[in-house]
Amino acid sequence: VQLQASGGGLVQAGGSLRLPCAASGSIFRINDMGWYRQAPGKQRELLATITRDGLTNYADSVKGRFTISRDNAKNTVYLQMNSLQPEDTAVYYCNADLRTSATIGYRNYWGQGTQVTVSS
Repeated sequence: VQLQASGGGLVQAGGSLRLPCAASGSIFRINDMGWYRQAPGKQRELLATITRDGLTNYADSVKGRFTISRDNAKNTVYLQMNSLQPEDTAVYYCNADLRTSATIGYRNYWGQGTQVTVSS
């Protein structure tokens, strides 16, 4: 199983980016999915989560600016980021709780991270 995050890059303050993260491999079912970020010298921060049924939760730091969504048919989670600011500069990671068969319990998987840099 692999989670592949993409869509990062360099953007000016006030701009937008959309990050997709696709899960691939032997996947039976994906439960909760989420996005985190880690800036240099800081701890990894939870940004947003989404259940299989589409219920979402956001950190206060991104509420109103970021939107998490998912496409269950494509095993993909997205993070739409608007009104980006320099303090949003970080490596962004996706995360998923999934099971690879009906007889194996859920495990937590991480994507490899994608760099987002916001210039002032």
